[in-house]
Amino acid sequence: MLITAGPTHEPIDSVRFIGNRSSGRMGCALADEAARRGWSATLLLGPAPAFPTDSRVRVRRFRTCEDLRGLLREEFGSADVLVMAAAVADYRPKVDPAMWNGKFRRHSTNLTLELEPTPDLLAQISGSRRDGQVLIGFALEPREELIASATSKLERKGVDLVVGNPLETMDSTEIEATLFARGGTRTPAPKMKKDAFAAWLMDRIVPMAAGAKVSP
Repeated sequence: MLITAGPTHEPIDSVRFIGNRSSGRMGCALADEAARRGWSATLLLGPAPAFPTDSRVRVRRFRTCEDLRGLLREEFGSADVLVMAAAVADYRPKVDPAMWNGKFRRHSTNLTLELEPTPDLLAQISGSRRDGQVLIGFALEPREELIASATSKLERKGVDLVVGNPLETMDSTEIEATLFARGGTRTPAPKMKKDAFAAWLMDRIVPMAAGAKVSP
């Protein structure tokens, strides 16, 4: 099982970046739960304070969206399940990479920072999936937009499940999620700690993965 977790830090210069408040707790809890159930678990972990507690979890670190894209290319082919829990930046600063080894200086005039979209990693990786691989995405949205966003993400990204959760989930120890599946099925989960939700979600992922491995 391949799991991604945490934010990305997209550099402006060598000391500044654009990031988000993702703690990585959800992905770490999922990796721990997968290892506890006997899966070979690899966690691709961004610059987050959380870390898995199970020593059997194999951890590889990333910083930027581009770093994560490289790791996914290396790891996805051998995975039966991908859980994309990382909060990947939608935009990154469009700056000369030479500035990553330098620093913008303060001036009395305004500084305009141009942003460019990052690649849609889940959609890209979904396009290269082989038969039997199970893909799970996450959608973090305002409550009033959650259903529409999660449903759209199922189709646009070509995944099997989307975990939809409201904005309050970010950087929290708890999660209040709804699981969206193809065909319009929605399964709400009670509000719970993220480690408890990891077990709840794994109960629903594992049968799908086992079923995908059964020959017709």
